[in-house]
Amino acid sequence: MGKKVRIADVDQVPEGTAAEFVAEDRIIALFHVDGQYYAMDGVCPHAGGPLGEGSLSGNVVTCPWHGWQFDVTTGQHCLNERLCHPTFPVTVEADGIYIELPEANSE
Repeated sequence: MGKKVRIADVDQVPEGTAAEFVAEDRIIALFHVDGQYYAMDGVCPHAGGPLGEGSLSGNVVTCPWHGWQFDVTTGQHCLNERLCHPTFPVTVEADGIYIELPEANSE
């Protein structure tokens, strides 16, 4: 079990959008797709681009720097089946949106 961290209010990420947050010194990209929230590491593995600032089309985010695309629901790269970007479980509670980060020794 990881560490539960509050990252946002529910109204901070409207349906069909993405946003960037910091949780425990990590940059997190948070996406709101079809009534669900999804979180993934916010730093693109290609060149460090900000995925939370990328364009979101359905469940696919496109990195604004070089166009790498990921399925936000799974972290899977859209062209390279061997590349899966880290995602984090998300829960919505009365006081906001939480993600679960892995414990420091479990990474």
